[in-house]
Amino acid sequence: MSDDSADPRASGPDPGPDPPRRGSATDPLGLDVERFRELAHGLVDRVADHWCQIDGLPVVQQADEASLAALSGPVPREPGALDELIETLAVHALPNMQRAAHPRYFARVPSPASLSGVLGDWLGVGFNAIAASWAGGSGPSQLELVVIGWLAELIGLPPETEGVLVSGGSLGNVTALAAARAAGYDGRVFVSDQTHSSVLRGLRLLGYDREQVVCVPTGPDHRWEVGAVRRAVAETDRGRSIVIGTAGFTNTGGIDPLETLGELCAELDLWFHVDVAYGAPAALSPSGGASLAGIERADSLTLDPHKWLFQPYDLGCVLVRRPGALEACYSMNPEYLRDVSASAEHEVDLRNRGLELSRRARAIKLWLTLAGHGSRQIGAAIERSIRLAETVERRLAADPAWEVVTPAQLGVITFADRRLGDAEHAARARRITESGYAAVSCTELGGRTVYRLCLINPLTTLDDVEATIRRLG
Repeated sequence: MSDDSADPRASGPDPGPDPPRRGSATDPLGLDVERFRELAHGLVDRVADHWCQIDGLPVVQQADEASLAALSGPVPREPGALDELIETLAVHALPNMQRAAHPRYFARVPSPASLSGVLGDWLGVGFNAIAASWAGGSGPSQLELVVIGWLAELIGLPPETEGVLVSGGSLGNVTALAAARAAGYDGRVFVSDQTHSSVLRGLRLLGYDREQVVCVPTGPDHRWEVGAVRRAVAETDRGRSIVIGTAGFTNTGGIDPLETLGELCAELDLWFHVDVAYGAPAALSPSGGASLAGIERADSLTLDPHKWLFQPYDLGCVLVRRPGALEACYSMNPEYLRDVSASAEHEVDLRNRGLELSRRARAIKLWLTLAGHGSRQIGAAIERSIRLAETVERRLAADPAWEVVTPAQLGVITFADRRLGDAEHAARARRITESGYAAVSCTELGGRTVYRLCLINPLTTLDDVEATIRRLG
């Protein structure tokens, strides 16, 4: 061994003793594994208690900054007691939020997460699983390819469909639309007045200007009329364009005429994208499946399993019926990733199907839920929610004080109190939400403010809904 005493690099500060070798009970920052086990068991009990008690907790709880002072303070310089810090989080941070799995959370689109999904998420986080490349995560990557295939089959898309998991519908729509543009569909984009606002934001981020995005108004039922879309394309189209349909409008739960829109797009060589963020899982239920007829014509679609597939946040999915379209848009194989690049036909580097390079293994929780419960049990839970919304519609229609504005569609119903104006509708929805009893939102349809209930949690009872409506009246 040569003498390196003259090397200035050897005269730096002593790094201290070598860390313990593998098999020891410490982590990179020194937490003993047995202590970790003790803390983790306590966390499981806390989470289990939370789920047992959730229907008795406020649906939405909010605190002001002063009440959250325990979370603030100067940058910590010395170690703290982890059990006390977990208590701080459990008491001050986590209670102050919306509880989207609460049976009386009716605002926007709930997230009634399943416990099997929670277990799967914990497992992925606990193993620090990554699904970026085949070489770096063949197991998690295979899980993702499997659940993508399952979802495509359940929705009715052909076997060649490819996809990728993302954080949610916002990123999912951007991911699909960028792929469409890269495939040569770089003309106009046709949207409706019910298209989700995140789609419009995504189009701006992709560089579309106002002239390139054409809004075709919906008809009286807040759905597209295919004739109006055909006329708009004929009048304004330049180049190969994209048509964005929706299956499960956020406002009404309605569905565009997918079959005829798909026929139009095939006839005119338009890319047919469908935003089916919350509505897609209805395909697993008897009545919902029929309402989604034509979805198989989509060139691409997005869905959010963290909504009606009972997954914890976050989990979205992009499905593309044209093989290779995602890779053509997103492939990135620099020299420093050559050692983790796919080398066989069956291997897929999922980093090349979307914007994320560092990708957590989102598929584990969905795989566990689908495999653990089966599509029939999940479909039955979805069907129950669809039927509940239809029952609520009938009850409202039988009461002269209430007006059903749009019928129950995929678990969503809008209605109004005939005795109240717009401002009072909004005020009453705000009061009941602030009370913590239920989360109710309003929306605007036809220039008027109406109540909107989204009933996709199978734990919600008719009593929950009727008691909420009584409080609104």
